[in-house]
Amino acid sequence: MTTRIIIAGTVDLPPENVEAAVTAAEPLIAGALTEPGCLDYDWIPDPRHPGRIRVFERWESEETLASHFQSRWYKEMREHIGRFGIIAADTAKYRVDLSEPVYDQTMTARADFFTAGD
Repeated sequence: MTTRIIIAGTVDLPPENVEAAVTAAEPLIAGALTEPGCLDYDWIPDPRHPGRIRVFERWESEETLASHFQSRWYKEMREHIGRFGIIAADTAKYRVDLSEPVYDQTMTARADFFTAGD
């Protein structure tokens, strides 16, 4: 199985800056999505926490994520978000060695990794 990388977390800004930050980031998000190995790249305002942006990315491999960290899209995004007054940030990367559907063949939601023995 291919190891995938997930980046997930939050960036907190002054609430009045979130809409402008996300709107202005759209070209950078679109650029990141064109990079080889980028499966998802999203910034979503959190409706329950004013000022919070939820970050979610999926990458095919460590190599494609490393390439992203050298890209203009990453470098410009760091500069971009800094202009909107970061209050706090909490992001982490996760290595995913196994993934499978939530629902089994009977459409039952499963917490266990039922295909791991296959």
